[in-house]
Amino acid sequence: MFERISILGKALKDNGADVFLATHPITMGYLCGLFEDGHERLLTLAIHSSGEYRLLCPALTEAQARRVGLEEVVTHTDSDNAFDLIRDLAGDWNLKTAVVAVDAEMRADILLGIQDVLPAALFRPGQAILAELMAVKSLDELDLMQKSGAIADAAFQAVLPKLQAGMTESEVVSLLESEMTKRDGVPLFAIAATGAMGAEPHHRSDGTILREGDVLILDFGCTYKGYCSDITRTVAIGKASEEAHKVYRTVWRAHEAARHAVKEGVSGAEIDRKARAVIEDAGMGRYFIHRTGHGIGMRAHEDPNIASSNNEPLVMGNCFSIEPGVYRPGEFGVRIENIYSVGRDGAVSMNEPPSEILIEVL
Repeated sequence: MFERISILGKALKDNGADVFLATHPITMGYLCGLFEDGHERLLTLAIHSSGEYRLLCPALTEAQARRVGLEEVVTHTDSDNAFDLIRDLAGDWNLKTAVVAVDAEMRADILLGIQDVLPAALFRPGQAILAELMAVKSLDELDLMQKSGAIADAAFQAVLPKLQAGMTESEVVSLLESEMTKRDGVPLFAIAATGAMGAEPHHRSDGTILREGDVLILDFGCTYKGYCSDITRTVAIGKASEEAHKVYRTVWRAHEAARHAVKEGVSGAEIDRKARAVIEDAGMGRYFIHRTGHGIGMRAHEDPNIASSNNEPLVMGNCFSIEPGVYRPGEFGVRIENIYSVGRDGAVSMNEPPSEILIEVL
């Protein structure tokens, strides 16, 4: 029933691991459809390299687990020692000296409790094994990502004519979140960064007021049925300076150069170089301070990265952002981001094409 569990079991065997312990809601949701957070309680989906699985969970999770079709479920209550379930599992699966791969997001207290029960086992990060599976999207997954991207596109178009000098960044964020919600998206994040704040790629939006002539970065996304969108658009409030238009055009050309470089077999590093070369040739290289993109799917950030450090070839079904940017401290920033997948003929966009020129909201 759970094909992804079987696939992960084979991947564990190929990578020399005996068992994978999944604890994050997205990891378990991807593998079996159970999007549940145990918080401080032990909740782990254990997957053996044979393809066998067992869910160890609080009793309050059992009903949800069985509703998604899980049959091998063992529970504990708040009066039990939950780690006795790990001890029992180790005895049944011969894990006392096993190689145990764990979720990247596993809580430290949970991991330390498991290690106390299995002092002779070898623990290793399991994210790379799982990430390789999650990085290749099925047609159904690509369809959901396309729909998530369409929600972000529509939210931008709805908010754009409402932007005006005198609004605050926080008000813009609220508008974006409201428009995504109206369209059945679950807001994941939203950043509005105006003027000099736009030179901070991860600016925390606040009461800063949009002023006439400001360059405004809008970076936002939502989930739709578990799959993420992530889009960045840069606009101007009123008339922008010639320099702002010049920077925008440079970033747009960098985005296009990276987009046209996408095809099966090309590495993330090669695509990153294409974008970076355009910005460096324009004399703005020192202002491009991050990678060109990141993988995306059920997680907002996953493999593959579009960065100088990633020399692995892209494959069909990979999804990632292309988001070159130029950030001039004390002045403004420009970033343009779409999500793409690798298709038979190159890049397939999950978003509408960004404007070739800096849009001025008058």
